Amino acid sequence: MTPLGIRNNNPLNIRRVVGTKWKGEVQSNSHFVRFSSLAWGIRAACCLLRTYRDKYKLNCIADIIQRWAPPSENDTKRYIRNVCTWTGFGGQQRLTESDWPKLLQAMARQECGTLLNEEEIQAGFKLYRKTS
Repeated sequence: MTPLGIRNNNPLNIRRVVGTKWKGEVQSNSHFVRFSSLAWGIRAACCLLRTYRDKYKLNCIADIIQRWAPPSENDTKRYIRNVCTWTGFGGQQRLTESDWPKLLQAMARQECGTLLNEEEIQAGFKLYRKTS
């Protein structure tokens, strides 16, 4: 069966927040946002990473994942370890925006158990750069 995050074009499982409307979002009764395409879901994830960086000063995998997947809901240590293994980045390594496609690929793999193709990730990243 296809994971919910893939069916929703939301491979990082961004939760719905009352009053927040994402570009590319379509109606859904789920607890998670549903996007019209995977590119819009990737773009939204980039926007959240930008907020994490600019508002909360979170620039490394360990800090980003602690907020994204808190221990109250996830095995956060395993999530961090997996993302570090899959990206080759250190947990405390300072990431730049150019690292985000690789980070998003690993986070989507953790969230949905599937690899996205590189073109899908790049399409969403380009959409973010163009519409943000």
